[in-house]
Amino acid sequence: MNPSVAAKEINSGQVRPFYVLFGKDRYRMQEFVSYLTERLLGPDERELGVVKFDMAETAAEEAVLEAETMPFFASRKLVLVRDQSVLASGSKEGKIQHDTERLLAYVKQPSDTSVVVFVVHHDKLDERRKIVKALKEKDAVIAFPELEGADLVRWILRRAQSQNRTMSAAAAERLIARVGSNLQMLSQETDKLCLFAGDGGNIEAEQVDSLTAPTLEEDVFALIDAMASSRIDRALALYRHLLVRKEEPVKIAALIARQFRIMLQIKELEQRSYSQQQMASQLGLHPYAVKLAAEKARGWTTERLGSRLEQAAELDYRMKTGQIDKELGLELFLLSLSA
Repeated sequence: MNPSVAAKEINSGQVRPFYVLFGKDRYRMQEFVSYLTERLLGPDERELGVVKFDMAETAAEEAVLEAETMPFFASRKLVLVRDQSVLASGSKEGKIQHDTERLLAYVKQPSDTSVVVFVVHHDKLDERRKIVKALKEKDAVIAFPELEGADLVRWILRRAQSQNRTMSAAAAERLIARVGSNLQMLSQETDKLCLFAGDGGNIEAEQVDSLTAPTLEEDVFALIDAMASSRIDRALALYRHLLVRKEEPVKIAALIARQFRIMLQIKELEQRSYSQQQMASQLGLHPYAVKLAAEKARGWTTERLGSRLEQAAELDYRMKTGQIDKELGLELFLLSLSA
């Protein structure tokens, strides 16, 4: 089952006796739990109607016992179980011994008055275990992978739409470039932009640039752009701005070298006809980061990138061994690249 189908079921009143949420996207998992709580319990019922367990500290059978107990002062009971030791793939036995047979018996015959939600902060479940197989047979498992590419853009657009604002796809992509793919940060920045736009307003890339701060990685991208086009004044202005922000020259140099390395790898993978999605998987990067790096790499030859990467490595060595002043060394490096 996917999150959208589960949410539609809950909205129509079809609440299942248990759910298993797993994946790397903790923000959407928490959103799902909040949505279920709102639909299941009234405001006055939530304090007593929600019970939480952590299987790193509590045996699974205690959560089962709680689920089997009739709720007090609430129509239903929501039992939230955080787990990384029973259902997660690669999990190791901790100090708590869990009676998984007791848990399995509950899955086969759940209580009518409780909803049990397992929250597994892991990207895979251990499908060899009987309890995982039983939960999958009940169609209770919901995966929450990290959103990427077009899915991430759609998520931002839907969030703006839910607040009666419209946002262009270009603005959403610009926001991802500035903030990154962390949904917590994206939600905060999207809400800020919506507040600025006002009810019924529209958000374009210009507003994103005006109201969000660039990340260090974005400023490094701009530095590389300035170097590629021999805009020495622009490169130095960006560098001095980073120094004013108390960014370490060694860190800036390391990020420049990293971007050169990524761009070089992308050019090599492009020659092998890799798609951007395949490149992201191969390099362990977010697809949107690959898209941006691929656009920047077009202005560089493979030979030039390789040469610049060697120079960056030499600069890193000289800075760390005290052979050159860090601020001056990086400034001279930028001047040599822009020449």
